[in-house]
Amino acid sequence: MSRSAHPAGPRHADVLTEGHYSAPAADLNVLDEKVWSRTVTRDADGALTVGGIAVARLAEEFGTPAYFLDESDFRARCRAWSEAFGPDADVFYAGKAFLSRAVVRWLKEEGLNLDVCSGGELTTALDAGMPAERIAFHGNNKTVAEIERAVEAGIGRIVLDSFQEIVRVAHIAQRHGVRQRVQIRVTVGVEAHTHEFIATAHEDQKFGIALADGQAAEAVRRALSLDGLDLIGVHSHIGSQIFDMAGFEVSARRVVQLLAEIRDEHGVELPEIDLGGGLGIAYTSEDDPREPHEIAKALSDIVTRECESAKLRTPRISVEPGRAIVGPTAFTLYEVGTIKPLEGLRTYVSVDGGMSDNIRTALYDAEYSVALVSRASDAEPMLVRVVGKHCESGDIVVKDAFLPADLAPGDLIAVPATGAYCRSMASNYNHALRPPVVAVRDGEARVIVRRETEEDLLRLDVG
Repeated sequence: MSRSAHPAGPRHADVLTEGHYSAPAADLNVLDEKVWSRTVTRDADGALTVGGIAVARLAEEFGTPAYFLDESDFRARCRAWSEAFGPDADVFYAGKAFLSRAVVRWLKEEGLNLDVCSGGELTTALDAGMPAERIAFHGNNKTVAEIERAVEAGIGRIVLDSFQEIVRVAHIAQRHGVRQRVQIRVTVGVEAHTHEFIATAHEDQKFGIALADGQAAEAVRRALSLDGLDLIGVHSHIGSQIFDMAGFEVSARRVVQLLAEIRDEHGVELPEIDLGGGLGIAYTSEDDPREPHEIAKALSDIVTRECESAKLRTPRISVEPGRAIVGPTAFTLYEVGTIKPLEGLRTYVSVDGGMSDNIRTALYDAEYSVALVSRASDAEPMLVRVVGKHCESGDIVVKDAFLPADLAPGDLIAVPATGAYCRSMASNYNHALRPPVVAVRDGEARVIVRRETEEDLLRLDVG
């Protein structure tokens, strides 16, 4: 089939008259640096390279779909966050974004701490050698077995999420003859400007203990009264994919007010405050994330100002970037299968993956970018919807984007900024095999999470 054998979909001039979409980039061969990892570039033939390796070679060796993670970029972002906050603050990588034993080792080597929220994440962290004292354990419903494992390991902190958990952790810690370091997660009533399902600081949701009705103050009273707990601070997380710092300012102010109330009632100044994570990244050219040093200065200034006003010693700040570190470091590589133009609407481009390797578009209405990466093209742009191969009409990878009109089956396309919440939320829908994660650095590529096989699926099916 020739590059132009299929009928073309609507061109950008037609689309612009509808008024629904922004114009495509002047040159679809030019990469927007905001949405790609730092070693991604195009070679002389217009093919994408990462870490010095062309995507055609990567596809041949590792297959598609696959996630390719730029290790140099990941490490550089770890260092940027660590340096931005300095030695008087703590940076905990949020493992839920993406976790593997290789990632744990990188975090350890780059000096970051780790935040886990399940027994499986804790097991991975410990198995890969992360010191237990550098691990924080989140979760709204930690099981007794998970808490036992964490306490036995000497975990650095457990973030308490309910009144039942306060008692549960205290009982287990006492039984083990230790005082477990804990924080209390409070919901501060801040409206984070993000999707409903990833906003976590309003009262009507499952996380944390409400500040507004005095429950958080009561939780502090109970934690301070129990011998098995060492209450070191309070925790607040307002949501995810946030660009506006105003929500963090309101959250910090309310948390500091709680610290002042604790001092006045109990004569105790808690030494730590955790402001969570949720800082946004660029998925498209319209996103404008802040740099780590800007975020660090803004949060430090907010907390310092509020503490001075309340006549409190400034507590040690913790933050929990996950997406902000790993999100931009990876892209997903697909092979184009079928191309289906719908006259006057758009062209549907089907790839060999889909919602099983990236559920975020279906789940959160997330926006992504996409590019033709196996070659350059001078063809005019056409409006496309990149969809997967699953038996689901909502199986959409990129809702609306522009690709060259000569796109053909067999071409490779890539979706950037898929390092966070893609592999970690991947599924076996339609018995799809979850893709591998391949780390690329300085001209070398190695699998850090292997592709699933049909034998893996059958091994679990014991019926």
